Amino acid sequence: MKNIKGFTLIEILSALFVGLILLGAVYISMVSGQKSSVSIERKTVAHQEARAVLEILATEVAMASFNPNFASNVWRNPGDCVNISANQAYKGIQVATANSITVEMDILESSVVGDSPNEVIGYVYDFANERVTREANCSGAIPFLGDVPGNARSVRVINNTLGIPMFRYFDGLGNEIAAGTLPAAIPNIRRIEITLAVETEEVTPDTGTRRRMIYSTSVIPRNHAISQ
Repeated sequence: MKNIKGFTLIEILSALFVGLILLGAVYISMVSGQKSSVSIERKTVAHQEARAVLEILATEVAMASFNPNFASNVWRNPGDCVNISANQAYKGIQVATANSITVEMDILESSVVGDSPNEVIGYVYDFANERVTREANCSGAIPFLGDVPGNARSVRVINNTLGIPMFRYFDGLGNEIAAGTLPAAIPNIRRIEITLAVETEEVTPDTGTRRRMIYSTSVIPRNHAISQ
């Protein structure tokens, strides 16, 4: 009868060593995949939030100076939304700077601006808190993109960090309107370029850094060019 031999100690140790290497490779692969998945998820959330805000912002800015009845003295003081503005020539763009804009429109077609919600809209880039705020009919600014007190945010607005103005203004010939000529040059505005530079709030696991993205759109406030 032949002798049946088992595995030697060296063979067992070698098998265990190879097994540990394979398990280690599988673990590293799983961790890497998980980090990549988290990174993609955070970038996707940030992308969706920034794009949605940009679309809303662009839509409202495009409605600036909507005055279907060509009513006179319809534009309101952006500070209180009640008193008649002393700058009627600015029409529905009562504030225009690199980091803020206030647009007005007669949505109800009542020849009165401010008698309906969202007829006076102010956007401000609050770079100190890395966020954009929105104020409707002088009811108080609220966070629109970025930090919301008491709630976790998905993105930071970092235009200031990158030296990118949120708003740029152009005349009918396509020439950029110098910041130093505003607000006097507001009547000459024919196109507004809006840029949002954002980064994810949380550090991306696979790189140890925050993901940065830049979104831009160009808006033509057609009503602003109409004589009123």
